[in-house]
Amino acid sequence: MTIFNILRKLHADTRGQDLIEYSLVVGFVAVAVGATFPTTLGPAISIIFSKLHAVVMQAANT
Repeated sequence: MTIFNILRKLHADTRGQDLIEYSLVVGFVAVAVGATFPTTLGPAISIIFSKLHAVVMQAANT
């Protein structure tokens, strides 16, 4: 099997394409929301990540 055939197969393979597209859309929406509501969502998101950090650290210590 030549490298050309491998590349042709790789180009034709579309598995995972939907997942990548959805993740790009979610990322775009997250950036748009973050840019639109920076003062209202910033503190709430910070609290959520602080609580998540505390839970992860507690789980790591057990």
